[in-house]
Amino acid sequence: MIVGILKERSDENRVAMLPETVKDLISKKVTVWIESGAGAGAYASDDDYEAVGALVMNLEKMIKEADLLLRISPPEDEWLKLIREDQVWVGVLNPLSEKDLVKSLLSKKLTSFSMDIVPRTTRAQAMDILSSQATAAGYRAVLDAAMHLPTFFPMFMTAAGTITPAKVLILGAGVAGLQAIATSRKLGAKVEAFDVRSAVKEEVQSLGAKFIEVEGAVDDAAAGGYAVEQTEEFRQRQKQAIHDHAIRSDVVITTAQIPGKPAPRLLEKATVEQMKAGSVVIDLAASSGGNCELTVNGQTINHNGVQIIGQSDYPSTLPKDSSKMFGKNLLNFLSLMINEEGNLKLDFQDDLIQGTCVTHQGEVYNSRVKNLFS
Repeated sequence: MIVGILKERSDENRVAMLPETVKDLISKKVTVWIESGAGAGAYASDDDYEAVGALVMNLEKMIKEADLLLRISPPEDEWLKLIREDQVWVGVLNPLSEKDLVKSLLSKKLTSFSMDIVPRTTRAQAMDILSSQATAAGYRAVLDAAMHLPTFFPMFMTAAGTITPAKVLILGAGVAGLQAIATSRKLGAKVEAFDVRSAVKEEVQSLGAKFIEVEGAVDDAAAGGYAVEQTEEFRQRQKQAIHDHAIRSDVVITTAQIPGKPAPRLLEKATVEQMKAGSVVIDLAASSGGNCELTVNGQTINHNGVQIIGQSDYPSTLPKDSSKMFGKNLLNFLSLMINEEGNLKLDFQDDLIQGTCVTHQGEVYNSRVKNLFS
């Protein structure tokens, strides 16, 4: 079997697999082709890939002859015209929000897998790209906030007086939020965190942050660790609690998202207008509408002296380690579909293969994606 690793979009610095992971993939008796320059953004040269046994190929040959194609970004429209029905695409397709792309995949009868919908089970933890990439996002968000904040993060006792520590509020205590808490604490900030899921309270406190509790939250164990939509009564109490804590904070980092739906609105314009001049808001949910009312994805907005940074691609700003983690997740997933002879074997009785599959032979396989077409 030939596995082709494609170059990403110009705004994406990561690569689906670094050479060290490609070496492990080749050990499974498959041939790996890499598009020239695919790893450049993650500081991996064509020579590095060739040193572990990969072959550098041009795009046209890869799309024409490879059996399985790997890329973080979804395929371009012109590529879909060239891809064969018997090929397999594995990447990040965002199928819960990209309905038109799913339609294109269906019309092409392409077999496609999207790593962002891997079932969130214990067995799938080693394949969970959402968690690995959220780790990078949470870490980088804090560093970005520190660079934009006009004050120090830690407390300093100096001959010129005492510098008080920065106050950081984290909204959403998933993987990104927990990493943001840990990094903020390492930099010496005082940290508070809010999440509708009471189960994360102990994790928040174990990292040295204060957990903000609002009574009456709906906590759905079937939601796979994600937040769920809340009652109007709870949202009003939540709104007031967040407002009260945000206006006393120097940094607010928002991370809350609901798969396939707009990000919940947590930080109102009225709240931002009462925050201190020089404060910073980092919105990691910018690509799905943002948790802050003023967020614009990919832009930094200055509103009354408060900077609102809408940033959804922090993993791309840490391309080497983000690619390393992504590639390892991908290798673990591919191991489920490569047999001992190095050939492709799709076992749709396996819940992870079934749950990660978007389309196959003109049909939608993932149940959540299928609901979009019902």
